[in-house]
Amino acid sequence: MWSSSLSKKIAPIPTETDLPIPTATRSLAEEQPDSPVEVYLPAGVKKGEIWIDVDLTNQQLRVYKGKNLLNTYIVSTGTWRTPTVTGQYRIYVKYLSADMAGPGYYLSNVPYVMYFYEGYGIHGTYWHNNFGTPMSHGCVNLRTDNAEWVYNMSNIGTV
Repeated sequence: MWSSSLSKKIAPIPTETDLPIPTATRSLAEEQPDSPVEVYLPAGVKKGEIWIDVDLTNQQLRVYKGKNLLNTYIVSTGTWRTPTVTGQYRIYVKYLSADMAGPGYYLSNVPYVMYFYEGYGIHGTYWHNNFGTPMSHGCVNLRTDNAEWVYNMSNIGTV
């Protein structure tokens, strides 16, 4: 998990309205392209190898085998104050469960933890059900059953 050495809190900038402005909600059908999207293998991924793509914009995690999409899950990634790192990484350690702590939080027995960069990981989440909204300290939060599937499909070294 990401942690900051900042000790003071920054107050949010006030806005002119107290209520969010409603926006049109796109349907899932609008999200699907009319023609297949060309999938490019990340550097170092061999044909037929499992790899994971985290889409921060759409708050989705996709698991591929080569160029074939196996599964897509909705996630919660880091907030603007504690963003999820971007780039290409490999899972370097996996734990069935692990304790996680940082400034202002302690979580015991976090399930299906897969660390990919320093303290950043993909893992199951039991403390919220607000998937699709960035709300982590930089990790990629999945529903626990989804995290179990990803955990079982990945290995140390999975991109």
